[in-house]
Amino acid sequence: MATYVVGDIQGCFEPFQCLLEKVKFNPDKDRLWSVGDLINRGPGNIAVLRWFYAHRDNITMVLGNHDLHLMAVSCGARKPSRKDNIEDILDAPDREQLIEWLHFQPLAHFEDGVTMVHAGIPPIWTVQDTLDRAWEVENALQGARCEEFLTEMYGNDPYVWDDSLSGMTRLRVITNYLTRMRYCTRKGKLDLISKGPQPIPDAVAGKKVAPWFSHKRRLTKGQTIIFGHWAS
Repeated sequence: MATYVVGDIQGCFEPFQCLLEKVKFNPDKDRLWSVGDLINRGPGNIAVLRWFYAHRDNITMVLGNHDLHLMAVSCGARKPSRKDNIEDILDAPDREQLIEWLHFQPLAHFEDGVTMVHAGIPPIWTVQDTLDRAWEVENALQGARCEEFLTEMYGNDPYVWDDSLSGMTRLRVITNYLTRMRYCTRKGKLDLISKGPQPIPDAVAGKKVAPWFSHKRRLTKGQTIIFGHWAS
């Protein structure tokens, strides 16, 4: 039995299958971990989702920002953008089954000393903080306020964690940390504008930002963390 980890697939079904063939993945005994963003770039979005659903007993995944966006578009909380490439999912006869399954996937997973998230963990959170706060979003996705959350999750504010935050603003910053983060300050102030190899000067006014994983005093230092997003 082997466990493999795959990065953002983003609808690239054929390359994904090539990777599985290369490692001789055996769904009867092997496991696959996915960092999320299964869809919304390549031409095989529905094929990727169907594969994951069919092999759901052998896979562990966390949700990425594109997966959350699909949920929002599917329920009418958000209109598709010009860059979206998810029509094959939205038109599929089994779309409700597949998207409902996504709603019950986590934003963070911990097993045998390894933590998996889509984008990262802010320097000010421990692994347990991450799991607890991910659960808050998971609870929203699976509950009666799901559509409200999917409507309100978009946006860059608040850009730093405060334990006194509540409601949808609290859930938004948790979601941004776990699914969108690249750069932040050592105190967790997010720079959600910079996406290149160097941050945009003063994107967070007067604050020094760096890739979240490079902060020397982050509370998860020494922990094994698997992530995608920027890493892909």
